[in-house]
Amino acid sequence: MTWQFFLKVAITVVIVIAVSEIAKRSSFWGAILASLPLTSLLAFIWLYADTGNAQSVASLSRSIFWLVLASLPLFALLPMLLNAGWSFWPSLLVASVVTTGAYIGLVWLLPRVGIQL
Repeated sequence: MTWQFFLKVAITVVIVIAVSEIAKRSSFWGAILASLPLTSLLAFIWLYADTGNAQSVASLSRSIFWLVLASLPLFALLPMLLNAGWSFWPSLLVASVVTTGAYIGLVWLLPRVGIQL
């Protein structure tokens, strides 16, 4: 393994920990940081640094655009269930199962409407 791999891991860990620590103090600022496409930006940078292929980055970006749609049910359903009095773990499980279904449905649908991931 190279030093670049460890740098990638370190930066990724710092971002994830920063989001959770900031969210403890302010859900607003935690949400701002979490909603930024930091994972995608890091993936673009790492992919380009590793391959030098801008078309691979463009393809990844296009696929992320479409697949972000499938993640939206998680962010809508989880707070609805929690506010309805459900406990955390069952809420997270149901929201995750629904989101998984949304991913499966979207991956099935997109090629049928002419969109290749």
